Amino acid sequence: MSQRLTINQNGRPIYDIVYEQDFGRLAEELEQFEISMKKLCIVTDSRVKGFYADEVCELLRDKCKKIVVFDFPDGEKSKNLDTVQNIYKFLIENKFERKDMLLALGGGVVGDTTGFAAATYLRGIDFVQIPTTLLAQVDSSVGGKTGVDFDQYKNMVGAFYMPKLVYMNLSTLKTLDDRQYYSGMAEVMKYGLIKNAKFYEWIIDNMYEIHGRDLETLEEMVLKSCTYKKLVVEKDPTEKGERAILNFGHTIGHAIEKAKNFELMHGECVALGSVAAAYISWKRDLISKDEYYEIRDMFVPFNLPISIENINPEEIYALTASDKKMESGHIKFILLKKVGKAMIDTTVTKEEIIAGINEIYFTDEDWDE
Repeated sequence: MSQRLTINQNGRPIYDIVYEQDFGRLAEELEQFEISMKKLCIVTDSRVKGFYADEVCELLRDKCKKIVVFDFPDGEKSKNLDTVQNIYKFLIENKFERKDMLLALGGGVVGDTTGFAAATYLRGIDFVQIPTTLLAQVDSSVGGKTGVDFDQYKNMVGAFYMPKLVYMNLSTLKTLDDRQYYSGMAEVMKYGLIKNAKFYEWIIDNMYEIHGRDLETLEEMVLKSCTYKKLVVEKDPTEKGERAILNFGHTIGHAIEKAKNFELMHGECVALGSVAAAYISWKRDLISKDEYYEIRDMFVPFNLPISIENINPEEIYALTASDKKMESGHIKFILLKKVGKAMIDTTVTKEEIIAGINEIYFTDEDWDE
């Protein structure tokens, strides 16, 4: 059965998130935007194109004025201004006007890049998110954050720009490889840690079904995750305050992502950053030792790392200082008061951050113990 979640801004509905188990109702959902008069451009990556671009094209071909596909190489390394320029060029060559529409078909890189291109092409063209990865469905497709990396600084160039619709075909999660799938679980677990302890317990209780990718369980998990994000972004759409709690695990996580030249997946880095942040929370007596070790160890069953080799803690710290979440020269760090409750702190010291990084740093000496 179709489910729907509406995102509001200033008390007014802005866009819907639609949950389906196929693409069967995509055309019907898009018809509300009078696509019969529009050109549509599917923006996707080289991997997702092979799975879904033809199917989506076929469903929409007779419903719109014209439909074209633009794809770029998959992976974080394509999330840059060069790719955005290539999208601009493609749209210009195909005579796309402001009344036309982009469809972001893919994971977080596709959604973030397409959204930024939409926000800036002709000063704004409509776009729709069609996320196909778990991470994109529970996080990056919701909330209107768009952007690209700049000189490998994560999401340094971007805009807040809302989609017209988010259409989720949950069956796409079945085609993800295990590493991509479990990467998304880091963001799912984040919602339990920062917003709802009962949801955190639900994740643990439904571990078997999550591993089996049971569609009913996945629908409930994705819907709950989006609901918690909705509660935060509706209060703070442009991250002036509370929305920053969604960055739990991301400050150190983004730094590791850059230091490792994006060889690790985003969710893997978020898991590492979450362990480090939970460790700092324990050392500040915000959570107990037992709570810290339970949080750390719960990433393991979802194939997420809790330690990493071959990093330089000083380098990781230096990269956190160049993070876009700096405020008046201080790192805006997210800590846990308890499972299900996060807080924003700008007093976390270099020594505390280095200690958190060292907690996840697996050295040669650790092999000897």
